[in-house]
Amino acid sequence: MKIILNYSPNFDPKRRKKSEIKFIVFHYTGMKSEKKAIDKLLNQNSKVSCHYLIKNNGDIIKMVPENYQAWHAGISSWKKYKSLNKNSIGIEITNPGHEFKYKKFSKNQMFSLIKLTKFLVKKFKISTKSILGHSDIAPDRKLDPGEKFPWEFLSKNKIGIWHDLNLNKIKRYREFKLDNLLKLKFINNLHKIGYTRNLKINKNIHNKIITFAFQRRFRQELVNGKIDKECLLISENLIRKLN
Repeated sequence: MKIILNYSPNFDPKRRKKSEIKFIVFHYTGMKSEKKAIDKLLNQNSKVSCHYLIKNNGDIIKMVPENYQAWHAGISSWKKYKSLNKNSIGIEITNPGHEFKYKKFSKNQMFSLIKLTKFLVKKFKISTKSILGHSDIAPDRKLDPGEKFPWEFLSKNKIGIWHDLNLNKIKRYREFKLDNLLKLKFINNLHKIGYTRNLKINKNIHNKIITFAFQRRFRQELVNGKIDKECLLISENLIRKLN
């Protein structure tokens, strides 16, 4: 696997132990051009970075060595972990994002992402259950890598989790309304999966935000923030797979 070295100054100078690395977090760059995204990640004034960036053509750039914290996650949480910079490897994938005509990720990008992620998983003994998107860990701030990111395809390559329900069968329950008790069950399922319990905002808004994040990851055909029976069934299936 060919990796281009182009180091960013944006990282914590204190080295971390290999055992501290528990997660891989995927991002999109969310900028108009690839060059602008790379320039920002290399700019000391931007205060952001990543360990790796995957270009449109599939080239991989290493920006921060894994034994240092890159500044990619920001305010974030997953299960019992807070501020995931210290426990994760961040991979940026070039894409203009929702603000600048969000598009599908290229085959070359996904081929490189699979190779890189499998290498990191083996090197740091990272569970496939601990491969996340930025919107999973910061649902109130981030949309990336978004609903066009091929989580289902990646799961077939043992990268990240996905449900094993028949899509045609569960699709009939899309927009099937639930009572408040079942909605609460769904929200509790999201907390068990790993989504935050602690957004310091109105409870109803909190629930809607984590529902949006869940849908961007696991029900990508309809991302509306509304809890329906299809979402509940997917969450229950994921809980079984995670246990």
